[in-house]
Formats: sequence, structure tokens, C-alpha cells
Amino acid sequence: MPAQRPLFAALLCATALLPLAAQAESVKLTLLGVGDVYNFTEEDGRGGFARLNAVARAERAANPNTLYLFDGDMLSPSLLSGFDKGQNTIDLTNIVPFDLAVPGNHEFDFGPANFLEKVKASKYPWAAINITTADDKPLDGFGGVMVKDIAGLKVALIPVAQDTSPSVASTGDLKFLPTVDTAIKAAKAAREDGADIVVGVVQTDMDNDRKLLKSHAFDVILSGDDHSYATAYDGVTAYVETSIDGQFLSPVDLNITVGEKDGKRTIAWTPAFRFVDTASVAPDPETQAMVDKLSAGLDETLNVEIGTTETPLDSRRNVVRAEEAAIGNLIADAMRDATKADVAIMNGGGIRADRTYDAGTKLTRRDILTELPFGNVTVLTEIPGSQLLGALENGVSQVEKGAGRFAQVSGVTFVYDASAEPGARVSEVMVGGQPLNPDALYKVAVNDYILGGGDGYDALGGGRLITDTGAGNLVATDVMNYVEKSKTVSAKVEGRIKKLGQ
Repeated sequence: MPAQRPLFAALLCATALLPLAAQAESVKLTLLGVGDVYNFTEEDGRGGFARLNAVARAERAANPNTLYLFDGDMLSPSLLSGFDKGQNTIDLTNIVPFDLAVPGNHEFDFGPANFLEKVKASKYPWAAINITTADDKPLDGFGGVMVKDIAGLKVALIPVAQDTSPSVASTGDLKFLPTVDTAIKAAKAAREDGADIVVGVVQTDMDNDRKLLKSHAFDVILSGDDHSYATAYDGVTAYVETSIDGQFLSPVDLNITVGEKDGKRTIAWTPAFRFVDTASVAPDPETQAMVDKLSAGLDETLNVEIGTTETPLDSRRNVVRAEEAAIGNLIADAMRDATKADVAIMNGGGIRADRTYDAGTKLTRRDILTELPFGNVTVLTEIPGSQLLGALENGVSQVEKGAGRFAQVSGVTFVYDASAEPGARVSEVMVGGQPLNPDALYKVAVNDYILGGGDGYDALGGGRLITDTGAGNLVATDVMNYVEKSKTVSAKVEGRIKKLGQ
């Protein structure tokens, strides 16, 4: 009779003869999102493409399962984009290409033809599932939902653009489907098609972000547009609002466990948010060399003093989009002076440097072009007072949202009530010291963007064009000429725009 084997050995052999139970596998997926990257240089030692590229290289080196994703706004506005229509941003990001890029509204500031030209020059794919041509066809060279196979996982990237782009940029006849509904529908379809992880790469405001989060159709949402930094996790969806100019970054590590339950594959994950202040990041040498070359070319042309401001100026976003601003008065005065108009209107969203100037500051060409980077042209139209009133109504119709349509003005004063319904907020309009006559004709200087209906200024259309885009100067040129001619300027807040109750 053969000797008996020890019990543990018998059990071991028996286990070896059974089908192997599925072993849980662990995968770390890193998602690095960035958006609203305009300026090629750093600011106060933080941000800029050289530091951004350094972070992206480091993340990919640390984890090959890394996706580097862009969520909109790069080609404009910036000082250099006023000259090259955003080509510098393509050249700089081509050094460390994205895995996927979604266009923001500012990708269309120079029109759709320029954007598609830049798409072709990119060494990475662009996509947005809610943009089509006028006849409902996909854009040439443009993608849709992207599914990446990463360590055996199907990761679906849902790229969605801002559906308000036609009202805030020069999108031509392109169609933009609703951001939220389109994104959620695509995310659910990707899940049904077997995606293990669903990532929204979106360019939209926080109101829409909240709707996307609430849907729980996504595992992760990377969002741009708001120029702020934020992270959140509600137990179902992780969220990153991706800051501005690459100043603060938040790589998200998804620690994923792939297992099996009741014969079915299971996916479980937890997020780990990391905070990167790029002030602590050494610039990527290859990118920095290109940045230095671009900077040198600009310095010679732009670091020329043109005049002095005797009063402080404030172009911060929350000021020029919400109240009468001294710098808004300066710009509108320059436009009116250049065209001999009765009234000038400048949309606050077109004033971009987001900074302050102390009294006594020497103004340079660089300062003015940084404030006015879009390359917009001053145009002169003649419209009845009723349309002028409509334009002013539009200017304050979304003041509570900080919308870029807020009107900085010259030659006109008015009062508005932010608590009233949009379209019925403006009163006590005076032009040249006289009450507005709805039937009288007024010469109004504006930029070509809002004349074409940008920022909701449809009320400016249909007038008699006295100076059109082809004959006008750049708004920036008119302001530079005005400052240079004056030598000293003393713009200040003087009651052109009054909010009821203040």
C-alpha cells in the first residue's frame, strides 16, 4: 500500500488541477489635463509651455499608462497670436504632443479656416463630437470619440466643445450641438459599447460641468474655460478644472483593480489627485530654447515706450466684465477719437491682460497689444438710437455671469438695473450730454467682431458702414496712436456706467 501524502500536499495538487481563478490585476492610469494655455512665456516664474512640457514629459516617463489631454483655448488670445494667429502654440505643443486636443472657443478667433490649418500642422489629433459643418458633416481631419487600449483597459475619451462658441468667437457656418446633452449621450454609448473607463475632455463653464458631474455618465471629467483650478470627487466621478496657462496642474492617478465576480469582469478604481505648482518645475530645455527665440523676436518690436498713464488702470477680468473701467474708457475713447464717432463700444471680454497699472506707469506697445491681442479692427457704423439702446442692453444682459459682452463705452452714459430682466435693464441713456433719441442716427465705433454679432451684439447689424474692416485700423493701433499722440493719459472711472442702487 503506497504511503499517504501529507494533507497539504494533496490539497495543493488538487488546487493545481482546478481552473485557475481569475486573479485581480492592478493598473495605474494617469490623466494629465490642461486648458486655457495662451502665453508662451512664464508669468512670475510659473506656467508657460516650457514648464508644461516638462511636467508632461515627467508624467509619461513615470507611468507609460499616461494620457495627456488638452481641453480647449490655445490659439488665442495672446500677444504673439496677434501676429501669427496661434502658430507658436502649435509649434510648442508639437514638442510634447497631446494624446487628444479639444478646441475651445478661442481656437476660432481667427476663423474656422485658420483653425483647420492649425489642425493640419499639429502632431496630435483634434476632436469634438458636437461640431459639424453647415451640412452636418464632420470637419476635415477631425475626430470623434477616441478609445485607447491601455494595459488591457478600454479607455473612452469623449471630446466636447463649448456650444456657445458661435456667439463668442468667429466660427463661420460651423454648427455646435448642445455641449451637455451630446456629451452625456456619447458617454453612455461608450459605456454600452464596453468602455472600462469613460473620460470627458470638455471645454465648457462650471454650470455645465455640474450638469455633467450630476449625470454620473463619466468616470473622470477634465474641463477648461473657467480659468480656475479645482478638483472634486463625489464617489462616482472625479473632476479637474484645469487652471490657466499651465500654472497649476493636477495629474489624476486612477488606481484600477480588474477582477471577476460571478463570472463577469469587474472594474473598480479610486482617484488620487496630485497638485503641481509649476513654479517648482524646471523648464523643458528644448521648449525653453524655442520660447527664448520667440521672446527675442518680440522684444525688439514691442518694448517701446509710447506714453505714460497718470492714473491707475485695471484690466482684471472681474473688472472689465462687470463695471466701468478706466482702461475700458481709454480704449473706447481712442476708438471714438480715431473715427470721430458719436459713441464707441468695446466688449470687456476683448480686454485681456488681466493686470493693473500704477499711476505713472510707462506704457509700451507690448502693454497695448497684450490688452488687445485678437487683431480686431475698428469699424464705424451708423445706426438709429433704438439699435444703440439694444446694443447697450446686450452689454449688461449677462453682467451677473461675468460675460465678455459687458460694454465699455465712450460718448454715452447710462444706468442699468441688474435685477431687471435682460433686455429691459438700461435707462437714462445720454449721448453727448443729450437724451438718446431712438429715431436719430448715431455714428458708433465698434470692433469688427461685435459688429458681426459676436458676444450677442446682433443689434449693431444692418447699419450703414462708414468704415469697414478692410479700411479700419487694428483697435490696438488706434489705442497706441492715441497714447502716443497724448503722451500722457489720465483715464478714470467717471460715471459713464452706473448700476442702480450704487
